[in-house]
Amino acid sequence: MKVCIAEKPSVAREIADVLGATQKKDGYIEGNGYQVTWTFGHLCTLKEPHEYLSEWKRWSLSDLPMIPQRFGIKLIDNPTYIKQFKTIEGLFSKAEMIINCGDAGQEGELIQRWVMLKSGCKCPVYRLWISSLTEEAIREGFGQLKAQADYDKLYEAGLSRAIGDWLLGMNATRLYTIRYGQDRQVLSIGRVQTPTLALIVNRQAEIDSFIPEQYWELKTKYRDTIFSATKGRFSKKEEGEKLLEEVRQSDFTVTGISEKKGKESAPKLFDLTSLQVECNKKYAFTADDTLKLIQSLYEKKLTTYPRVDTTYLSEDIYPKIPATLKGLRDYETLTAPLLATKIPKDKKIFDNSKVTDHHAIIPTGVPAGNISEKERKVYDLVTRHFIAAFYPDCEISTTTVTGEAGKVGFKVSGKQILKPGWRVVFGKEEKDPDAELSDDNSVLPNFVKGESGPHNPILKEAWTKPPKPYTEATLLRAMETAGKTVEDEELRNALKENGIGRPSTRAAIIETLFKRNYIRKERKNLFPTATGKELIGTIQEELLKSAELTGLWEKKLRQIEKGTYDAHQFLDELKQMVGNIVKDVLSDRGENRIATTAASTESNNKPVLRCPKCKKGTILRGHTAYGCSEYKNGCDFRMSYEEYGKDLTDAQLADLISKMK
Repeated sequence: MKVCIAEKPSVAREIADVLGATQKKDGYIEGNGYQVTWTFGHLCTLKEPHEYLSEWKRWSLSDLPMIPQRFGIKLIDNPTYIKQFKTIEGLFSKAEMIINCGDAGQEGELIQRWVMLKSGCKCPVYRLWISSLTEEAIREGFGQLKAQADYDKLYEAGLSRAIGDWLLGMNATRLYTIRYGQDRQVLSIGRVQTPTLALIVNRQAEIDSFIPEQYWELKTKYRDTIFSATKGRFSKKEEGEKLLEEVRQSDFTVTGISEKKGKESAPKLFDLTSLQVECNKKYAFTADDTLKLIQSLYEKKLTTYPRVDTTYLSEDIYPKIPATLKGLRDYETLTAPLLATKIPKDKKIFDNSKVTDHHAIIPTGVPAGNISEKERKVYDLVTRHFIAAFYPDCEISTTTVTGEAGKVGFKVSGKQILKPGWRVVFGKEEKDPDAELSDDNSVLPNFVKGESGPHNPILKEAWTKPPKPYTEATLLRAMETAGKTVEDEELRNALKENGIGRPSTRAAIIETLFKRNYIRKERKNLFPTATGKELIGTIQEELLKSAELTGLWEKKLRQIEKGTYDAHQFLDELKQMVGNIVKDVLSDRGENRIATTAASTESNNKPVLRCPKCKKGTILRGHTAYGCSEYKNGCDFRMSYEEYGKDLTDAQLADLISKMK
């Protein structure tokens, strides 16, 4: 028998259907020479400190740093997980070959490798590597199975990340908790979590220390158009008032009109981070919300693999574009003009050098039927960006009009759309609520050089503004660029390699900061709590809290994945770093203790698990299954104890819910 192992039951069912395996067994599906089984995400994890040395069970400064001679893995202590593992172990022991059908990424590779390692499987292993769950993609993937060894470096990178997080998290958390904590409050420290918190704390420090400065701007209104004085700002009101009196004495005269034509390219296709940013700006979705929604769309075969960090497509996708466009029902009006001509093969879209394991997030062309309102919003964004990519550039004309009153120069600029091109895909453009207001984007009336007339000058008082607090959208961008504020898209892409965290983990990092009561949210803005501020203020080791330095460590993990950096060297460096941190903290003779921030009611209690189907109710534990609190109103979401077990912890249940269709 050929044994296929997927990362979750829903994916296993999709694969089994394509392979012709129809007989449902306890923990697997069988038929046509295949047995298709599954994990529930992670079945295995790294061992706890006390499982290496019994004395490490007690939290003591004298035992730090804890560095096991050899790291080991264990089954997660949950009856459902243990039962499923025994099923997998039995299938593996009789298998002629194993096909790893885990999610095609670093984490998916790690999850399945650990299960294979724990089971002691001896038969040949092959890798299914696909970017969507459509029947075509699955069949194509099984026709092109790869040797497991081809992905050894990917596993090494995932293992290095897990061990690195254990080394730093376990040691630094115990170190800072014992040394600086109070009231038995655990002070959680993480390789990515802590520098992310530092970004928010440092931004708040900039806001708190900001001293606003008053200034004045001279403007005038002529033919319902606001012109700004070319002299700029005035730091003294008297200077502005003097010129104000001058311009009041004269009519306004148009002195020049210049016009510059240009083109605007369509927005790039989405990677995970840019999709999370857009959904946060447009719909106020959290990064975690967006990840769960796009993961659900992927599992429903509607979009491609979401945990990606590229905005490009590989060139082998080009022949499939017309078929994908034809499958986009409800978008025929927009796709018809594209299908009537040859689809352009633009380097801005198709570039093999910009694609590694996966391409940008695009629709699969499978008709989108029964999906939630929130899923529909995310799907619509992905689909419209995909369609717009093949439309012509938007042709614009930028007009600058200069004028004069009392020998004082004025200027205004406006943009006019000559040919909308790709803009027709998005309809009426919505203004970005986070964008700065500008006088340079309005459509101007027709002015004639030399025309003159009355105007209404004003001296506008204003104050310099502090930096804005982070939102989830701007924080994701900051994590992507290691804290550097970068507007230019090409430069931002160049900095991705040094970003902190990975696209797939950044949402979880932000959620962890909330759970630890290190940050709070007001509307869309993120603020540090008192505990968060004190923790960052107490940490002296820059590598522990610097986004830029942590970004360099992230770069090394990516190099391990590519085979250009040695995993052992990475871990040796981390061990050295952990040792230095312990030494530095133990030498601190100060009496500083970090106060704890009272958690919100929701944070203190069990996590609120939203129903993945109706999105309104919460998950309840019934007599025979987990179900939705909105069952009386028609929601039929159900997870039977028979399939999933009734002993799931809240954390395990939350993890499973996040992966549900």
